[in-house]
Amino acid sequence: MQSVIWLITTVLDLYVWVLIIGALLSWLIAFGVVNVRNRFVAMVENFCQRVTEPVLRPIRRVIPNLGGIDISPMVLILLIMFIERLLYELLA
Repeated sequence: MQSVIWLITTVLDLYVWVLIIGALLSWLIAFGVVNVRNRFVAMVENFCQRVTEPVLRPIRRVIPNLGGIDISPMVLILLIMFIERLLYELLA
């Protein structure tokens, strides 16, 4: 059972990193630091968008608009951290 929980938490940790990379990349694109016409940047941005958007969309519907500040990745990261701790407590 520990191996299954380890696998689940590892996948969740990787998903958190994809969320962080996606958020940072969106800021860098918005401020013009990186160019979307670069093939690698476009590929990473497209991957992060496709992986995170289906999970972030329902959270964005619930959270009120804060005037250009998107806190849905932070809410999802906190939710993932809660799920990980809950799994460890269930194991103990």
